[in-house]
Amino acid sequence: MALGPLFSEPDLELIHRGDGAMLLRSRVALEPYPDSIGAILRRWARERGERPFIGYRAGRGWRTVTYAEMLDRVRHVAAALLELGLGPDKPVAILSEASIAHATVSLGALYAGIPVAPISPAYSTAFGDLRRLEFVLDALRPGLVFAADADAYRGALGLVDDATPVAFERGAPPRAGALTLDRLVAAASVADADAAAERVRPDDVAKILFTSGSTGEPKGVLNTHRMLCSNQQSLVQIWPFLARHDFVLVDWLPWHHTFGGNHNFNMALFHGGTLYLDDGKPMPGRFERSVEALAEHRPTVYFNVPRGHKMLVDALNADESFAQRFFSRLLLIGNAAAALPATTWNALRELAARYGGGEIPVTGSWGLTETAPMVTAVHYPLRDPADVGVPAPGAELLLAPFENKLEVRVRGPMVTPGYWGRPDLTAAAFDDEGFYRTGDALRFADPEDPVRGVLFDGRIAENFKLTTGTWVDAGAVRVALLGALGTIIDEAVVAGENRDEIGVLLFVGPRVRDAYDDEALRGELQRLLHAYNAGATGSSHRVGRALVVFDALSPADGEVTDKGSVNQRRVLARRAALVDRLFSADDAAVIVAGEAVA
Repeated sequence: MALGPLFSEPDLELIHRGDGAMLLRSRVALEPYPDSIGAILRRWARERGERPFIGYRAGRGWRTVTYAEMLDRVRHVAAALLELGLGPDKPVAILSEASIAHATVSLGALYAGIPVAPISPAYSTAFGDLRRLEFVLDALRPGLVFAADADAYRGALGLVDDATPVAFERGAPPRAGALTLDRLVAAASVADADAAAERVRPDDVAKILFTSGSTGEPKGVLNTHRMLCSNQQSLVQIWPFLARHDFVLVDWLPWHHTFGGNHNFNMALFHGGTLYLDDGKPMPGRFERSVEALAEHRPTVYFNVPRGHKMLVDALNADESFAQRFFSRLLLIGNAAAALPATTWNALRELAARYGGGEIPVTGSWGLTETAPMVTAVHYPLRDPADVGVPAPGAELLLAPFENKLEVRVRGPMVTPGYWGRPDLTAAAFDDEGFYRTGDALRFADPEDPVRGVLFDGRIAENFKLTTGTWVDAGAVRVALLGALGTIIDEAVVAGENRDEIGVLLFVGPRVRDAYDDEALRGELQRLLHAYNAGATGSSHRVGRALVVFDALSPADGEVTDKGSVNQRRVLARRAALVDRLFSADDAAVIVAGEAVA
């Protein structure tokens, strides 16, 4: 199929301001986009009604729901929600993994102009600790709470106020009067729903996405229809092939997170494509399900987080027939959530060249929950896996000096208007010019040529100072260590705040532990760290000591976010005793990294 060029040519404007800040933006105007998510669904139900929209596992096979079928279900659910009195101030809360039921209720709410709040399953199921869910429900005050599986979420549903309706798809009724999804879909008349859909405006709130709460209680980020729709329009202007091919995405990423629920789900919808729900995850014992799904449905685009890409590389190397099927019609590989280690990036490119019949771009992008999410993306030949692209049409970046970094602030139609019920947080999030303060840092790949892109330069909150006053970029050190030690370690967490030198916790999985005895493993890691330090530039990058950790990072305890990235601050807080051991002067398990090794 002749697709023409995959990417459009970047055309940027860089303005140096008198206050030391720089304004970076695209000269390409953002083209018109639909007013609402419901309008997009109506279009494809009319133009591609028999096209499969969402595919899902059903027993040993797969079933699909077409665009026409989904719109019919959505209109009825929208009507039922309106009959229950829901509206802009009474959102729907969803306690579920990605599923057809989740999509139906979510799109039903969006169709009727009712905000939807998909809530992390970790808030509802992790070890029976429901404190964060209680906080979210109290802040949200939903008009209805939906859980696809009433049995799995029975404890969570028990927290819902008696006056708030509860709905479910399967399992035993969670309480008297609970509504079934079948009842919602059976709403008699859809006239009110269609009338409500016509009234939805771009600046109406579509979603409320709660952040993970790693530094405090979760915050409800407002996502408007304008944010969601303009984001997809920006993407198709920089990746024009999206509008010219038969879009197929196989995706595991959770819908309560902006990457899976906005970027990926909406991309399939925006282009009238097909989304297959992958019920695997990038973790031992679950990724095999992802491999099965990818082999069966052969994606045309593929997105994942670094942990998932690393596991994919291992699976592709282990099975040539899988690699041939995976790359048979693939056009693009995308990474987000955290920087992709160079070893993984190079491995993906080599595999793509071997099995893909030509170069398949491995791209990067950058954004936040508050930007729905894409602000920058790569649409040129990528030279560095840390490159997250350039501003898409409609996005303005203000790069403001902050200590030894450039803090990035964002303005444009993709930026949130604020936080649900928190005018104080909303006011603090924006500067005097209306730019959203992201807390992230970026730097130019080439300060003389902004078209070469910007590189993610860490979270300002994760960086710290040594006792010498030297700033340490924890994110950059972590990525460099994963590149240098990635054949042995699964993850690295950087410590050293108010210490004399950098120390790292090195997380090692069972495969490596079985292959080495403790002394041999420490010796090999010491050798690799010494080689890493030989190329490090100064105390801000040089690792002084390390400690091997055999127990895995815990998603349930917030050490790994739902998108698969490491929550460094959370790990250091939970494992404070290990950090003390790491900097102990007389612990034999500590690897002193700076010593020369023969």
